[in-house]
Amino acid sequence: MATALAEKLHQYFPAAPIDLLVRKGNEALLQNNPLINQVLIWDKQQNKKRNLWKMALRVRKQKYTHVINVHRFGTSGFITFLSGAKNKIGFDKNPFSFCYTKKVQHIISEPYALNPVHETGRNQMLINDITDAIPALPKLYISATDREKIKNLQGQPYICIAPSSVWFTKQFPVEKWVDLINALPADHTIYLLGGPADAVMADDIIRMAKHGHIKNLCGSFNFLQSAALLEGAVMNYANDSAPLHFASAVNAPVTAVYCSTVPAFGFGPLSQNSKVVEIPERLYCRPCGLHGYKSCPQGHFRCAFEIPNEELLWWTLRKI
Repeated sequence: MATALAEKLHQYFPAAPIDLLVRKGNEALLQNNPLINQVLIWDKQQNKKRNLWKMALRVRKQKYTHVINVHRFGTSGFITFLSGAKNKIGFDKNPFSFCYTKKVQHIISEPYALNPVHETGRNQMLINDITDAIPALPKLYISATDREKIKNLQGQPYICIAPSSVWFTKQFPVEKWVDLINALPADHTIYLLGGPADAVMADDIIRMAKHGHIKNLCGSFNFLQSAALLEGAVMNYANDSAPLHFASAVNAPVTAVYCSTVPAFGFGPLSQNSKVVEIPERLYCRPCGLHGYKSCPQGHFRCAFEIPNEELLWWTLRKI
């Protein structure tokens, strides 16, 4: 989502170098991005405090005119605090917001708000005084090499499904994915995407499904190669998780499946051809929190199991 800020800042300040600080493991998303001068990588898995201090000093040496902090966590606030930048900008919920020269209220919309604030809109508030109030769209830049890696998978119509999530209650159940897959067009190939740890789940889905053309690609591709595959799909399915945002960043068609969380929190799809699918009933327990849980707090997980399969098939019904 933060790439939208780089897009907007470059529109207004095309000659200004823009650096982006990310946690180690996410830097691959920014490869090939022509708007980013350099990517600063903080390794928090090993020697977290020492590496944090070293990164804060590195940022300070850069003598930035503006440091824009999109996070609410103390670690990024600490780096901002020590940056020495004339303009230190961030959200009021950060514990180091006392040092900011511009402090923005971090707004989480009500669960069923009619006009919720999207994450790109929230972040845009940080720079609206030096640009404008209209958020840009996030964008990933895919290289020709990455496109070549997945080219042999694009010879026929295909559908991508990213079935997993870090949090159980954000994850559509395996048996529900199987029901969906069995109802998808038989002449389309189904690609299951995710990290290496998701391969077992994907194998379970394949074993249970009756669709004749399913491939487990979990762990086979990097972030940008996966995004390239999403971009060429007839339809993509994703939970409230990273693959949904990959789809938004390449304007890929996507069906976003929401279980325990709601799109009003600000992380809904941005693609032109997209749809949010969720349980039609306003459950007393949903949403159960801003983030997911390892299990349903109520024990029934109705927010996932009661999503109608017909809603997920909206785009096929439109074509038939």
